[in-house]
Amino acid sequence: MAEITIDGSSLTLQELVSVARGNAAVRIDRRALRRTMRSRAVLEKLLRQDKVIYGVNTGFGALSNVKVAPEDLRQLQANLLRSHASSVGKPHSTDVVRAIMLLRANTLIKGNSGIRPEIPQLIVALLNKRAHPYIPQKGSVGASGDLSPLSHMALVLMGEGRVEYKGTWMGGKQVLQKIGQDPAQLEAKEGLALNNGTQQMTSIACLNLYDSYNLLKTAEAALALSLEAIKGWVDPFDERIHRVRQHPGQVQIAKDIHSLVKGSGMCRSITKDDPGDGRPQDPYSFRCAPQVMGPVIDALGYASSTFEIEMNSATDNPLIFPDDKVCLSGGNFHGQPISMALDIMALGLATTANISERRISALLDASLNNGLTAFLVGKESKPGLASGLMALQYTATALVAENKILTHPASSDSIPTSGNFEDFVSMGPGAAHKSTSILENCQYVVAIELLTAAQAVHLRGESGLGKGTNTVYEAIRKVVPPLTQDRSSHEDIERVFEMVKGGQISDLVRRFTKDSD
Repeated sequence: MAEITIDGSSLTLQELVSVARGNAAVRIDRRALRRTMRSRAVLEKLLRQDKVIYGVNTGFGALSNVKVAPEDLRQLQANLLRSHASSVGKPHSTDVVRAIMLLRANTLIKGNSGIRPEIPQLIVALLNKRAHPYIPQKGSVGASGDLSPLSHMALVLMGEGRVEYKGTWMGGKQVLQKIGQDPAQLEAKEGLALNNGTQQMTSIACLNLYDSYNLLKTAEAALALSLEAIKGWVDPFDERIHRVRQHPGQVQIAKDIHSLVKGSGMCRSITKDDPGDGRPQDPYSFRCAPQVMGPVIDALGYASSTFEIEMNSATDNPLIFPDDKVCLSGGNFHGQPISMALDIMALGLATTANISERRISALLDASLNNGLTAFLVGKESKPGLASGLMALQYTATALVAENKILTHPASSDSIPTSGNFEDFVSMGPGAAHKSTSILENCQYVVAIELLTAAQAVHLRGESGLGKGTNTVYEAIRKVVPPLTQDRSSHEDIERVFEMVKGGQISDLVRRFTKDSD
């Protein structure tokens, strides 16, 4: 996309990715700017009436009972951002920072934040000039939103903080000068509007969700290729079985696998009067794959719905309602919806890797792989003298074991902050960070399954592959040759991992399964 328009209500996941990773330009809808101006006018009228408004003319959190004099309101907002910019650790990646900036601008123009239009316009100006604030990864518990990381972003608007611009880290004021912008003098409420919200956790969540959909498609390719490699039964993927249960994800997985192995001469089926040499059924990791992987698709659907709602929500506090000319204090900044959805997504991802590792093990096991050598030792090697792909399963096992630790739900925890005034927090940022680790582990495990299945197909002979799986197999062979003699598998895994992470395999799968999406 060359340009996207934000209006506070209709931003999509694909648009977010196009800005975060594709550097698409951003424009603010004029009607949204008018709503922003109207909201600001209502707030200023309330201030002239000397109304006591939390965070606007009072202290914050446990200090909310302290009223602030009108002449100190600007200093109050600047102090808020400076004092709360306390995050630590490595800076967020560029795509996460760009997503944070986009989402913050989008929520500010919804018309409930009471800020001047110049503030979201300045964020968008930085975004379009590819000037990216330094935002450390750790320091938020997702209570009043992502207070600390958003404060780091907002400091740049004031000409403070650090910014990555054209490959160099510079001071905020210097970068604003380079892009032709003046530092913002924050007015009443604007600091609070900038750092109250869930944009850090939601940005990570959305980018990981997008990659998770690609992972699921890739996992389908791995399953289909493994099914053929093991000379497995295709009957468990018959649509009639899944039609009488009707879970959407289960139906989709079965349909997609059928599409990928279409034309296969390697899969067995009772409908082809197959003599059924060997076992009459495959292990659960093959036979029950639709019932196990299907719920992952359904879980991602729930996460997608939750995240897209959050992307287009007013999440700061207090909120202005121009029609009613009132300012209400509440808790839309709280990250519990995102935190719980991230935990569910993480569980689904871990499940995908768990079942993938079981298929890797089956392919390497001479008692299960239907006539192939133990550990898929190369054709020019001797079993015992050579170990083949034995150690790949060790790596997969280590990764899924780590995932099982990480899937403990972050949203089940809470540590009170601000003198016990903010006494129930979401831990959404923790859920977001661990979802990133789980996702990467899963990408590696599925890459290992693809490598293992490709080696099994090589040993069996690839001439009978289905149309979809043959395309996947050929793509793998362009970057990794078959194993003939033992070699280090590290580079092989990394090459296929990059294909998985980059969406190359998922793109191939979509070509053959588009009718079942």
